[in-house]
Amino acid sequence: MAAEPYFPVWRARDATTEAADVMPDERLPAGQTVLLGFQHVVAMFGATALMPILMGFDPNLAIFFSGIGTLIFFLATGGRVPSYLGSSAAFVGVVIAATGYAGAGPNPNIAVALGGIIAAGLLYGLVGAVIGLVGYAWVERVMPPVVTGAVVAAIGLNLAPIATRIISASAFDTWFGLLTVVIVSVITIYAPGLARRLPILIGAALAYLLYLLLANGFGLAKPIDFSAVMAAPWIGVPGFVAPVFEPKAIALIAPVFVVLIAENLGHIKAIGAMTSRNLDPYIARAFLGDGLATILSGGLGGTGVTTYAENMGVMAMTRIYSTLVFVVAGFTAILFGLCPKFGALILTLPVPVIGGLSVVVFGLIAATAGRIWVENRVDFANARNLLTVGIAVVLGAGDLTLKFGSFAFGGIGTATFGAILIYHLLGLTRLGRAPADTASVRA
Repeated sequence: MAAEPYFPVWRARDATTEAADVMPDERLPAGQTVLLGFQHVVAMFGATALMPILMGFDPNLAIFFSGIGTLIFFLATGGRVPSYLGSSAAFVGVVIAATGYAGAGPNPNIAVALGGIIAAGLLYGLVGAVIGLVGYAWVERVMPPVVTGAVVAAIGLNLAPIATRIISASAFDTWFGLLTVVIVSVITIYAPGLARRLPILIGAALAYLLYLLLANGFGLAKPIDFSAVMAAPWIGVPGFVAPVFEPKAIALIAPVFVVLIAENLGHIKAIGAMTSRNLDPYIARAFLGDGLATILSGGLGGTGVTTYAENMGVMAMTRIYSTLVFVVAGFTAILFGLCPKFGALILTLPVPVIGGLSVVVFGLIAATAGRIWVENRVDFANARNLLTVGIAVVLGAGDLTLKFGSFAFGGIGTATFGAILIYHLLGLTRLGRAPADTASVRA
């Protein structure tokens, strides 16, 4: 049998005329690809800009490196795993602890944090290299479909309070956030042709214009402030920062690589379920790509990066998984990073609009767990499966944080490793061979 080529040969498709899923190794016409890539940038922008602000980093630099990181991931995986890499929330607590950041303005100790971020990336990449050497077959035993679904559900439910919190600031925000949900949902179901594939982009634009009318026109809510957009330059090179390697900061920040592993593995399993493809052979490459992207970002002043659940939700909604879309998204983010004015414009997205979009996207992530269980015929009459899912979902949804000194292991990481441990502790007699009570992930 001939060896698989490193990059696939992308087959042509047209999203306006075909309702079936667009697979990772398929390509859409150039215009559609550009629009879909921009939609992914809209989906990631809020969180990727927010995380650096919470740590006192330059958000434009983080956006710039999210684009570069996404392209690195694409190259590392041979264009076979559709994912966007954005600023990781897992670094926020440990970076603040390591730098003593006061919470407002630029962080004067960014360089110290960068050394720890690079160390986390090195450990992350090392895990990928080890998997590449010893193989990935063990992954199916460690994470059968019941565990994978539990992790994906935990990711979606862990993010749910963020979405509801965003739209709960006022009664207006709540109702407008729910209206945004309705707009996106209607576009997804009833819009014709390509528009049905662009619910986030079109929904965000329509909700933005409606908010602008109600807030700036009729004074019913906080008006959109365009002063930052007017003041921002069209072209600007981000301010790069050199890292400083301080042992204490490294000890605090480096262990975050474990959380990144949990997130990435859960995302790969979820995308595999969406596309009905076994993506396990690319786990090593995915870890290496994410690790290299984190090292480069940390080496020049950016945040640590991770595969983004927000963009996974967009894929679940549009059913378009072409990896070429993420190439466009990556280059678009790089241009935004070099064009502060466009970045400032995106940041004027009203809070309830962002919240409404988040409700839809995060909800679809959680719902993907059901697809994993149904397609793999997971038996919930089996107590082992029921306990694994129930406990993991509560750990993730409740965002149970485990603390080891200054290092905090958040709800997604706790749910991921909790699901793995519980499942195998409840089946010690079967450890070491494929579980008999769940079906295998379909190739």
